[in-house]
Amino acid sequence: MQKKISWVVFLYIAGYHLFLLVALPLYFLSHSLSMPLLWITLGLVFVAGLSITAGYHRLYSHTTYKVHPVIEVILLFFASLATQGSALRWCFDHRLHHAFVDKERDPYSVNKGFWHAHIFWMFFKTETIDPKVIADLWRKKLLRFQHDYYPYCMLAANLIVFLVVGWVLNDYWGAFLFAWWVRLFLLHHTTWSINSLAHYWGSQSYSQEHSAVDNYLISLVTYGEGYHNYHHTFSQDYRNGIRWYHFDPSKWIIWLLHKCGLAHDLKTVNNYRIARELVQEHKDRLMTQLNNSFIAQKENLRGLVSDASESLSSQLVNLQKLLETYRAMPRQEARALVGEIKVSKRALKMQWKAWGQLLRFVAKVQS
Repeated sequence: MQKKISWVVFLYIAGYHLFLLVALPLYFLSHSLSMPLLWITLGLVFVAGLSITAGYHRLYSHTTYKVHPVIEVILLFFASLATQGSALRWCFDHRLHHAFVDKERDPYSVNKGFWHAHIFWMFFKTETIDPKVIADLWRKKLLRFQHDYYPYCMLAANLIVFLVVGWVLNDYWGAFLFAWWVRLFLLHHTTWSINSLAHYWGSQSYSQEHSAVDNYLISLVTYGEGYHNYHHTFSQDYRNGIRWYHFDPSKWIIWLLHKCGLAHDLKTVNNYRIARELVQEHKDRLMTQLNNSFIAQKENLRGLVSDASESLSSQLVNLQKLLETYRAMPRQEARALVGEIKVSKRALKMQWKAWGQLLRFVAKVQS
């Protein structure tokens, strides 16, 4: 069924792109971009982008944490500034994306083309919001207010920022062009890259069942959303980048709010569960490769991979249960488990090393 064009969205997006194409050369004929205006524009891009990722995405779409009402209002203000629709509209589309990723009902499926996922999907009318899909959000009065009066919220947020920047710098034309429209251009394309680049260019360490990928470079321009394969595999985690060195400013902001008492109920995925998913994913890939190979020792290698993966997964489960028991016991009684935990950790370390050696050996044999 042919979808109808959303002319309001098409004309808005195409219109401001054409406006910038004409206005920017004219601006630079008689003006030079001041450093304060440049940094303010980039700062607004970053703050509004974080409000989408930490607010619309991780707070509302996936409910990975809860936040103080004052912070919620701030997030909604800057998310309205981002001009990406109301929270209810955004979350409805995003939950469909996760429920039907890469399928027909996925609003921005990359299987329909890179540019469809990046921008073209917005030029067509999407499904009417089904309150059942976002029932938990539909009950929130603040979100209903923003949704019902979204055009006014969006316009008010942008006007306030434009007027404040223009007044501070005494440059209303520069503020209008850069702090509003150039900022919007940069913000839109970086956010849209999560739907396109983050499903197109990178590695799939945790799952190959969907198109999402992990890419450190993408995370640098998407406010930490570049670890997208992890996110689609463990969408209930408030983090996208789970390592300390992963660039994920949204995670850092949420963590900081938690430390300040302004956020709570932060959800994370247990490291042992993540490790089990990795083992399973590696096993599935190896089995597929071995099934398609013609080496003589294929069946022996299949047996080795199967036995090693089951043993490692079992060790991970046992250690996780042991640690959970340890944490639940009174301190005096828990001391009796310390030795057993140390032995289990050493055994796991040895098995993990052996698993890595087996992966390399199988890859070498097949090459």
